[in-house]
Amino acid sequence: MSEVVQTFGRKKTAVAVAQCKKGRGLIRVNGQPLELVEPEILRFKVFEPILVLGKDKFKQVDIRIRTNGGGRVAQVYAIRQAIAKSLVAYYQKYVDEQSKKEIKDILMKYDRSLLVADPRRREPKKFGGRKARARFQKSYR
Repeated sequence: MSEVVQTFGRKKTAVAVAQCKKGRGLIRVNGQPLELVEPEILRFKVFEPILVLGKDKFKQVDIRIRTNGGGRVAQVYAIRQAIAKSLVAYYQKYVDEQSKKEIKDILMKYDRSLLVADPRRREPKKFGGRKARARFQKSYR
């Protein structure tokens, strides 16, 4: 059995499942290379874990990511979290604890949401109004 670790990233209702294994530095999202992630404006967000840690950390691993649920933006945030978490998990399981701790500290210092999921969810709609908090207007006539 090859060295494989599976992690996930979440944002709102979007879920990205990352499979990290020994390889030659390929990162694919839904079968496409990371450079083709849409929307284009948020492409930099997906590259953040790679740019922060440096490409050399990703040279010996392949990461395959599947996303579903949520919107485009939420999926991008889920992908970046999945990439970061999968690398940390891979280093913990198959490399050594010291380098894993270094990676984790660098990521935490840069942006905590790369490793820790955002617990905020959409508030459910209630009766007596159009949205969760908004109420229908009252006229006293």
